[in-house]
Amino acid sequence: MAVSSSTSTSQEKQALGSHSQAQFFVWREFVWGAIAGAYGEGMMHPVDTIKTRIQSQAILDGIQNQKSVLQMVRSVWQADGFRGFYRGVTPGITGSLATGATYFGVIESTKKWIEDSHPSLGGHWAHFIAGAVGDTLGSFVYVPCEVMKQRMQVQGTMTSWSSMMMKDGISKSGNPRYSYYTGMFHAGSSIWKTHGLKGLYAGYWSTLARDVPFAGLMVVFYESLKDVTEYGKQKGMLSLNWHVNSSLEGLVLGGLAGGLSAYLTTPLDVIKTRLQVQGSTIRYDGWLDAIHNIWAKEGVTGMFRGSIPRITWYIPASALTFMAVEFLRDHFNERVGGNNLQEVARLSVDNKKSSLQEIS
Repeated sequence: MAVSSSTSTSQEKQALGSHSQAQFFVWREFVWGAIAGAYGEGMMHPVDTIKTRIQSQAILDGIQNQKSVLQMVRSVWQADGFRGFYRGVTPGITGSLATGATYFGVIESTKKWIEDSHPSLGGHWAHFIAGAVGDTLGSFVYVPCEVMKQRMQVQGTMTSWSSMMMKDGISKSGNPRYSYYTGMFHAGSSIWKTHGLKGLYAGYWSTLARDVPFAGLMVVFYESLKDVTEYGKQKGMLSLNWHVNSSLEGLVLGGLAGGLSAYLTTPLDVIKTRLQVQGSTIRYDGWLDAIHNIWAKEGVTGMFRGSIPRITWYIPASALTFMAVEFLRDHFNERVGGNNLQEVARLSVDNKKSSLQEIS
């Protein structure tokens, strides 16, 4: 009987190990993360265009002539029509494919590795680090796409951009000096020829300074909201007959987590945007100089400029993304890991029976 018990224990460990390995790397997480990220960007790109223009208008038009959200929407529509809201959508979707894939593809494996190998970093610290690592990996593709996207967003039509460049030549107002981009590849090649790799990665560190805390905070808020929801269920605060599909739960909680994280990191987004759109005429000499100048000239209002369209973008984008991921976990993880879990459960019962027989 001792041999039988040992064999069962060995089989159980083997089944647990294979299940752990299957959960450590799930390629579906990368695919669905990429699709969800691209879908969210495509749907919410017009809002992102308004946010980018609002945050960068201090460079383009001067501090005294800055427009409100409604004024900017009207201005884009009058100058460029519906197409104006989708300027830069191709590099935007390309960057979101990369960040969506790495964020959700890496986040689960990183989080579980931290919790298993470094228990002291478990809980919210594990969630924060996992989100930060996943987003950092995507930044190598995302940042060049973000530079191209934002420059295309602020240019508008070729006529309006040419007119602005002529005014810049006369008034020396400090507007960015770069050619009009007809598409993503033209933008990339033009930036490369003019500024090289440094131009494509303009504002890279400011992007990380924004995205690392944003990505980490979003996971922490999401997991915390899930804990609060579960606590409410256990304490009877929610009706026992009340059941919410996990995809719908991901939609609501993901939206709340994304919106809150977006608002708290708006100042970092303002700095990043202005560094990336300023072009050849340098107005801000680095991250710290940008903080000093924006705070001195525009105060709190300047630091949080564009917060409304930023939140408006992130709430539905985050909601759709988390909903897709929860849907994946519900439907695909069960198929992948269901057999192993049943095998582990069966082996555990057999192991207990063998131990009881051995004692008797």
